Amino acid sequence: MPITSASRTALVTGATGYVGSKLCERLLAEGWQVHAIVRTAGRPLPDTLRDVAVHHYDGNTQSLLDAVSAAQPSVVFHLASLVIAEHHTEQVTDLINSNVLFGTQLAEACARAGVRRFINTGTSWQHYRSDAYDPVCLYAATKQAFEDILDFYADAFDMRVVTLKLFDTYGPDDPRPKLINLLVKALHSGEPLGLSPGEQRLDLVHIDDVTRAFSLCAQRLLRDQAQQPHERYAVSSGQALSVRELVAMLEQVSRRTLNVTFGARTYRKREVMETWIAGNSPPGFSPTKDLRSSLLSLVESR
Repeated sequence: MPITSASRTALVTGATGYVGSKLCERLLAEGWQVHAIVRTAGRPLPDTLRDVAVHHYDGNTQSLLDAVSAAQPSVVFHLASLVIAEHHTEQVTDLINSNVLFGTQLAEACARAGVRRFINTGTSWQHYRSDAYDPVCLYAATKQAFEDILDFYADAFDMRVVTLKLFDTYGPDDPRPKLINLLVKALHSGEPLGLSPGEQRLDLVHIDDVTRAFSLCAQRLLRDQAQQPHERYAVSSGQALSVRELVAMLEQVSRRTLNVTFGARTYRKREVMETWIAGNSPPGFSPTKDLRSSLLSLVESR
C-alpha cells in the first residue's frame, strides 16, 4: 500500500521537549500533518512548530480521547516523560503520573478511538548491567511498567506497538544540561567543571539519527511490516566511549583544553558503567552521524 501525505498524520506527546520538538520538525519536513498534546499549564511549543495543531491535556482521560478523536492520527508518537536519575520521596507521585498514568490514559484513548499504531519511548536504563530487565532507577522502572502495560493494549485491542529505547542523545539547539552541553559551555567560558572519575561509558546518539529511527518505525507500522504486536528496539550509535575519552575527543577537535577535574563528584548510586549492548536496531536503521565531526559542529555553533 503506498504511503501518501493523507495517510500520514502524527500525534506527538513531549513536543515541548528537545527530542519531541526535533521529531516534530522532521515529520513536518517529511510531509506529515502533525498534532501535539501538551499539558494545559505546560510550556508552549517552540516557534519552529507553528504548523503543529495543539491539543490540551487536563489530567483526565477524556481530554486525551478528545484529542485522539479530533486528530485521527495514523501513528501516535509517545515521547513525553519525566526523567529523574535519582529521585526524592516527594517526586514519586510525579514520576508515576508522568511515566505510567499519562501513557496508560493515552493508550486507552487510542484503543477507544480505534487508533492502532503506537510508538513508545523507552530507555537503555531499563537494562542495568545489560540484564534483560534491571532498572537503573525508579524512572527506568516506570518506563518498564508502562512498556508492560502496552503489551496488554497491543494484545487486547489489536494495536501494533514499537518501543524505541534511547541512550544519551545530543545535537544542536539542545537546552538541556546534558554532559556534552556542559563541556562545550566550559570549553568556551574557561570555567572549571567538576566531573566524576570519568570511567563510565556512554552511547551518544545524534538527534538526527534518533528522529530518523522514529520515522523509520512509523513507516514500518504504516506498511504493516511489524512481525509482533509489540516490537522493541535500541537506538544506538554502535559505539561507546568513556567520559574521559569524550573530554579528550572534545579537546582534540576544538584544539583547546578543558578545565575539568575528574573525581570532583562521586558516582551516582547504580551508576551505569557499561552501556546496554543486547538491544537490536530498528530494521533499516544504522547511525549516520560521526561523533567527532558532530562535536566540532557544536563547538563552532556556540
